[in-house]
Amino acid sequence: MQELYADVIVNITQESLDKTFQYRIPEKLRESVREGTAVRIPFGRGTRTVDGYVVGISAAPKIEESRIRPILEIQEGRLPIEGRLLQLAVWMKKTYGSTMNRALQTVLPVKEKEKASTADSIRVIADRETLQRALEESRQKGHKAKERALRSLLDPGGESCPDRLRFMKTAGVTSSVLQSLQKDGLISVETHRVIRNPEDLLEDADEAENGLSVPEQEGRELTPGQKKVRDGILAEWNGQNRPCLIRGITGSGKTLIYMDLIGEVLREGRQAIVLIPEISLSWQTVRRFRRRFGDAVAVLHSRMSKGERFDQMERARTGEAKIVIGPRSALFTPFPDTGLILIDEEHEPSYRSEKAPCYDARETALERARMEQAHVVFGSATPSVDAWYRCRKGEFAGFVLDSRYGGAGLPSVEIVDMRKELQNGNRSVISSRLQLELEERLRKKEQSMLFLNRRGVSGFLSCRSCGEVIRCPHCDVSLTLHNNGKLVCHYCGYETDPVRVCPHCGSPFISGFRVGTQKVESELKSRFPQARILRMDADSTRGKNDYRKILRTFAMHQADILVGTQMIVKGHDFPDVTLVGVLAADLSLGENSYRAAERTYQLLVQAVGRAGRGSVPGLAVIQTYQPDHYSIRAAASQDYDAFYSEEIAGREFLNYPPVWQMLAVRGSCTDGQRLQRAFLALREFLRKYRRSEQTVLLGPTPETVARIKDNWREVLYVREPDRQEIIRLRSMAERYIEINSGFRDIYFTFELNS
Repeated sequence: MQELYADVIVNITQESLDKTFQYRIPEKLRESVREGTAVRIPFGRGTRTVDGYVVGISAAPKIEESRIRPILEIQEGRLPIEGRLLQLAVWMKKTYGSTMNRALQTVLPVKEKEKASTADSIRVIADRETLQRALEESRQKGHKAKERALRSLLDPGGESCPDRLRFMKTAGVTSSVLQSLQKDGLISVETHRVIRNPEDLLEDADEAENGLSVPEQEGRELTPGQKKVRDGILAEWNGQNRPCLIRGITGSGKTLIYMDLIGEVLREGRQAIVLIPEISLSWQTVRRFRRRFGDAVAVLHSRMSKGERFDQMERARTGEAKIVIGPRSALFTPFPDTGLILIDEEHEPSYRSEKAPCYDARETALERARMEQAHVVFGSATPSVDAWYRCRKGEFAGFVLDSRYGGAGLPSVEIVDMRKELQNGNRSVISSRLQLELEERLRKKEQSMLFLNRRGVSGFLSCRSCGEVIRCPHCDVSLTLHNNGKLVCHYCGYETDPVRVCPHCGSPFISGFRVGTQKVESELKSRFPQARILRMDADSTRGKNDYRKILRTFAMHQADILVGTQMIVKGHDFPDVTLVGVLAADLSLGENSYRAAERTYQLLVQAVGRAGRGSVPGLAVIQTYQPDHYSIRAAASQDYDAFYSEEIAGREFLNYPPVWQMLAVRGSCTDGQRLQRAFLALREFLRKYRRSEQTVLLGPTPETVARIKDNWREVLYVREPDRQEIIRLRSMAERYIEINSGFRDIYFTFELNS
């Protein structure tokens, strides 16, 4: 029988991934050893044995066979956190595809060569009488510097253990004076670790002055509706322990329920991970949680320095921090005993990674919770169709909050038909109605937010007279205008010449959309020269804390109007905002995706929900060329059930997720013709090895942006009703790509149900 060998890592950190040791798999363990298995191995000279983890299996020895020692045994029982994260990486590799190294680099804690930050403090070890005698002696000898130091130490208003550098500056002395005091046995200088906290955790001296006060609802009792949801979730935890989804309208107080649930977990001695979709949400979210849980809260996100990130990870690993808040990557926090994973704004696409492995943090959270016997709670005003579908099937437990906290009402909503604005001669992106409302808010000194829906704006065509979007006749997604002048479907490859007149109404006013946030800001300044205007988009938030400065300024009411893209409508709470204007609400309907209507509905509901969260009623103005589209109508009435019924019917008819599974195989290469040949070969391979004629292959076709940095890009879709079958096909495709030289230098990624 052919020998099998396991690549084993001993020190589970990112920098050790390439330092594997090869061991022979004994025949008796062949059925049990898999990637991720914890094993006991001989290590080094003598009889020393250590624990390790299998990260790869092969039939080829890397060194002389006689030097390869056997695995001793498989380790049973609960694994340490690094071992559990490693097994999670194995699951991610199998589910989403990628190399084992990439999966491990995604989940394992980064142990950069980062030194701990330290500081020295002074501790007085002599009694006051001894210090007085020393002071008198210094005065007699004329030791002025030593006298100043002793006076500072005797000052009753001074610090008990002052920082060494600060003390030296205040007292006006050098380190040699402190050394003399140490030699005399009067003080000791002690080194201690300083935690580098990111700005999100730094308390301001006066929160109210800085506009960072926690909303008034924090600290109040739960309403009867909130208690019903909380108690229902706790009952579910003690029963089937299914994942729980809170569907609560904007402003319903979901955060208060989150904190009560976290409190239950902390009382059990376990820890909680809170995922948020955007870094820009962290400052407000963190302050709410710190008001309740104090220093038990840590934060993790990509804008932090290496030192800050290292310290926050160490706080979590040692148990000093009990709650970690952050975007997608915070899911891999190395807590010793995770009890709850809470995912706010569950519907957000940012929970999907765009780099291999292209994992979905929501699905991955379910798997980590399964491994650690933890709970999972999702929350959203606009749950993803996938999540609500699972509630309807009984896989998730669903809970509904249908009223705002404190009795506040939902904002009024008006839909403005931009086709009529065009007929009336208004070619501006700001309608006459929105103009009047902005003037009124400025007069009353209330705040406004203008949301420019730029999602999906790349290349689709729509009619400015009737709102019609040029769509694929086979896939019900928009066609994309390419540089060669062709309109192309990125699902099935259908293409046609660009249209010059609208096929629906015959209007010649058919084009793309070319308005950005800077142009909107410029027009607002021209119309309202007295207004203080802020802009928040990718360009204005490039710096480490830019997003925080903009939001802080707006919260302090130092601006009247905030203009921005999606990042301004995600969970922010500004009580003084009474008007929200949505510019070009239907742009995202032109996105080349079967999720276009869903994402449009979600963005509009979230945007509308920013208005009227304080004591003054709010108004939202939705500008659109498609006022009768079901997603826009449902968003205006905040009717999730009506939207879901219409949307899931379309998914069922066209076999889109969540009804069926869909895999996107994406590839890029500098040689466009070679890329096309490779994809055609891959399609034929999958066609040959599919188990059922039900399996549908769509494409290959160029991506929406067909070339980036001289790399050509194509995509092939696979649709299949069975999840395990589509994972099997993905795994076969990976192996086929790996062994076929024709795929060399082509970079592939796999996206499941994206």
